Amino acid sequence: MNIYFAPLEGITGYIYRNAYSDIICRDRGKELISKFFSPFISPGVNQRLSRKELRDILPENNRGIRLIPQLLGCRGEDILLGIEDIKALGYTEVNLNLGCPSGTVVAKKKGAGLLAYTDALDEFLYKIYEKADIKVSVKTRIGKNSPEEFFEILDIYNKYPMEELIIHPRIQTDFYKNKPDMEMFQYAVSHSKNRLCYNGDITSAEEYSQIIEKYGNGENYDSLGKNENKKSCDCEGGDKSFTDAVMIGRGFLKNPMLIHKISGYIENGKNKNEGEGAYGNSYINDNVSTETQDIDTIKEFHGRLLEEYKKEMSGERPVLFKMKELWAYMGDMFPGSGKLLKKLRKAVSLKEYKMLAEEIINTGYTKSINSERLPCSKTSLDT
Repeated sequence: MNIYFAPLEGITGYIYRNAYSDIICRDRGKELISKFFSPFISPGVNQRLSRKELRDILPENNRGIRLIPQLLGCRGEDILLGIEDIKALGYTEVNLNLGCPSGTVVAKKKGAGLLAYTDALDEFLYKIYEKADIKVSVKTRIGKNSPEEFFEILDIYNKYPMEELIIHPRIQTDFYKNKPDMEMFQYAVSHSKNRLCYNGDITSAEEYSQIIEKYGNGENYDSLGKNENKKSCDCEGGDKSFTDAVMIGRGFLKNPMLIHKISGYIENGKNKNEGEGAYGNSYINDNVSTETQDIDTIKEFHGRLLEEYKKEMSGERPVLFKMKELWAYMGDMFPGSGKLLKKLRKAVSLKEYKMLAEEIINTGYTKSINSERLPCSKTSLDT
């Protein structure tokens, strides 16, 4: 099972990706994350991509990681021009964003907004797949207003030879509320002609395990969870497809160390014991990393981000804004640090910010680690 890092506009740019790969993935190998996806680039009408738009995906800014540039649009012609510019940088794959739920994006019939116009969606994809000489994957929601829209949407997707279809089983109007619609994801598993990737609400190793146990093909996982026995994508439906990958975004932002917990789960999975769930009656966090190592890693990761943003930005104010934005997610790692987090969000200088951030990491993470020791027994997904 491949693990992908989902994009989040304004946060997971090349500085964040490089820090994550170099520091969080360092001890267990950078290949822990099979692919990073860039925040979307939205080409203008009949325009080539500018150097500024390409900067985040320049190869020299993404050394040592496998990056998939993501494009957002509603006109196939514009996407094809963007693909030409991306291919010129040496990339062999792009991803189409048909899942962004943002109101400003949807109003332009882009992202998940295009899903409401199935004729336009079909024409959009036809133009791209007819002429693109590069691998093209799609990241999608299951509809705009109703899950039932997905039946027609998947019929359209099945017309095209996608590198893979990444499904976030929510509708646009859900944004990030409500639960993923696992019945519709199961429908995709049974009827998709393209290789699938699951995306949505994976915030623990246990949730990861539920997905691969129920929807993965379940055979030949190596120590990194990579599937070495991929099936063909020329199925005609009827439970012949499977989930080849899992994409995680907010889960990694909320707890960067989640990849260590998933890695530990996968390694424990090599020794299955009958009657104890699919991966034995072991603990998800066992033999992953000690509390001290976790704290030191988070400190180094946080420090790297801070220093790189200081180099990239002019003045303290934009750096403070960027770092505070991270804590909107990462604050979940530190239960009991609510008062300190409030002070951090109000910090007006980097000196004050650094003092508060260090205190939060030193005092809050141990409690977080101890509260997350969940037994890795097999459980069922809500469907």
